[in-house]
Amino acid sequence: MEQKNYKRTTVTAALPYANGGVHIGHLAGVYVPADIYVRYLRLQKKPVMFIGGSDEHGVPITIRARKEGITPQDVVDRYHEMIKKSFEEFGISFDIYSRTTSKTHHQFAADFFRKLYDEGKLVEETTRQLYDEEAHQFLADRYVTGECPYCHNEGAYGDQCEKCGHDLSPTELINPKSTISGSTPVMKETKNWYLPLNLYQDWLKEWILEGHKEWRPNVYGQCKSWLEMDLQPRAMTRDLDWGIPVPVEGAEGKVLYVWFDAPIGYISNTKELCESNPGRWGTWQQWWQQDDTRLVHFIGKDNIVFHCIIFPVMMKAHGGYIMPDNVPANEFLNLEDDKISTSRNWAVWLHEYLVDFPGKQDVLRYVLTANAPETKDNNFTWHDFQERNNSELVAIYGNFVNRALQLTKKYWNGVVPPCGTLTDIEQQAISEFKDVKERMEQLLDQFKFREALKEAMNLARIGNKYITDGEPWKVWKTDPKRVETILYISLQLVANLAIAFEPFLPFSSKKLRQMLNIDSFDWNQLGQTDILAPGHQLAEPELLFEKIEDEAIKAQYDKLEQSRKENQAAAYKAKTVKDTVTFEDFEKLDIRVGHVKACEKVKKSKKLLKFTIDDGSGTDRTILSGIAAYYEPEDLIGKDVLFIANFPPRQMMGIESQGMILSALNYDGSLSVTTTLSQVKPGSQVG
Repeated sequence: MEQKNYKRTTVTAALPYANGGVHIGHLAGVYVPADIYVRYLRLQKKPVMFIGGSDEHGVPITIRARKEGITPQDVVDRYHEMIKKSFEEFGISFDIYSRTTSKTHHQFAADFFRKLYDEGKLVEETTRQLYDEEAHQFLADRYVTGECPYCHNEGAYGDQCEKCGHDLSPTELINPKSTISGSTPVMKETKNWYLPLNLYQDWLKEWILEGHKEWRPNVYGQCKSWLEMDLQPRAMTRDLDWGIPVPVEGAEGKVLYVWFDAPIGYISNTKELCESNPGRWGTWQQWWQQDDTRLVHFIGKDNIVFHCIIFPVMMKAHGGYIMPDNVPANEFLNLEDDKISTSRNWAVWLHEYLVDFPGKQDVLRYVLTANAPETKDNNFTWHDFQERNNSELVAIYGNFVNRALQLTKKYWNGVVPPCGTLTDIEQQAISEFKDVKERMEQLLDQFKFREALKEAMNLARIGNKYITDGEPWKVWKTDPKRVETILYISLQLVANLAIAFEPFLPFSSKKLRQMLNIDSFDWNQLGQTDILAPGHQLAEPELLFEKIEDEAIKAQYDKLEQSRKENQAAAYKAKTVKDTVTFEDFEKLDIRVGHVKACEKVKKSKKLLKFTIDDGSGTDRTILSGIAAYYEPEDLIGKDVLFIANFPPRQMMGIESQGMILSALNYDGSLSVTTTLSQVKPGSQVG
């Protein structure tokens, strides 16, 4: 796509939900990448506005408030302050961090909806939804639980089963119950207003699929998948009592859909910032409605559809708004090979991290950037955290800085010496880093922050090799002029490091600038060898990073293990032990060992796998099992599994299933087929 010359850039970071704290998955997925990009633009002296805020409406807020016996406002007040403080402590440099319960936002979002309504851009539709007759209210998805029709988990929610992962609607649940009263809901008619996404499908295809092929493959691919389906109108209002009231007569008891009002928060927060300091920021319209402004959304992959499909349609329908130029969404970050889960406390919380590792914000920023899930899910482990700190930040970056500054203090009283004649060693080092600015710009402009970080660290590697090759400690007695040159070039490299790492590691870059006795650097100085003038007095050198010991890492693993044990105990406690059966009843089951000769997916079924089992009889047995969501067929071939041999045959998808494979459902929703510890002859009975 042809690059435009923009005068300013509006950068948004997904509004975190004010229902809990911030963890490393949030940082890695959204906020550190956004902050890197904004700091990079600021170093270039380019006009940029960084918008953030808390998303404070929606059903989960009301559920937590109801459980705790407090108001939804109490909930969001608590978590808004916690989230805001965490961002400040980790250097996420928002120009404004506001909230969707502000008066400015309520009025702006209501006016936005009303304009769409008045211009006939919304479709009014009456539908039948679940209604709690005891609580006298319609039930949002999360206020309904029941049995999942896919895996038969009895605690599935009305929008998703958290055990098998299927998306659901409340009406699909078997034996649905209201979480408010516990009663069985009834179907009742209700009226809501819908955004007709289908009317904008051709425009979306042209704008995204033809106009933004440069977007990340994961973003472009997900958009393409959506746009290859027929888009349907989506409700922009909900029957709730917490949120922004729908500004239409006859809409009493209804609020704006949280995914309608939340992205508008980017705009209302901009308005709030501009009105607080118009001399600094101008008008909000400049940042959202002028063609010479570039709009970039930083989000996680679960928000792609809202930021690339729904929000753009909202702005297109309203008219007058610019469209996002890029949406560099990240994938998910796992923790120790397991999905981060706030409900299971399987997370590294920012407010707890700073208690355990005070002053080490940049260590976490570095590790999360080095492991950034830019195009696929990635993994955070405490061992890798320790290794990257000790072997990279301490042994490479910090080591070079300390060597250069300490040698300058020893041989030149902490003053930048003059530069003498350059030898082949200098020419080689200079040639290796002179193009660093161009290389980093190319990567940062394409949102390849992980690769750009490697370029910054490579400067330190160049510096370490240069000092080692130059051996100033040996040369000093015979050729002090030569040492002056070595120190001069080394200090220029240190200054380059302070610039290159500024977007990534703001705290250590500030500390390094203080040691260099420089208030600030300009991005355009990156790659130069005359940043620090001869005669410039340096400050006292300090260690930039410190080693992290095994004890600190063990404490983190102990904390995770405690969470794991608590989750297992809670899951076991939550499971109801079935009614007692007699031994005679058990003996009626014929459980045998079968060898899996073949396994394949059943066509037109998302759930079923077809097993061909050697059951020891000389004739293969066919068994269908609804575990396709948990296993690839090829992973099961060759396994010895347990199956019930005396179930009556059952027809499924036109195939006769002659038994039942035994599996164990784990506390976290994962599933394991039951196998034997050692090889057992097919047909052997279990008992």
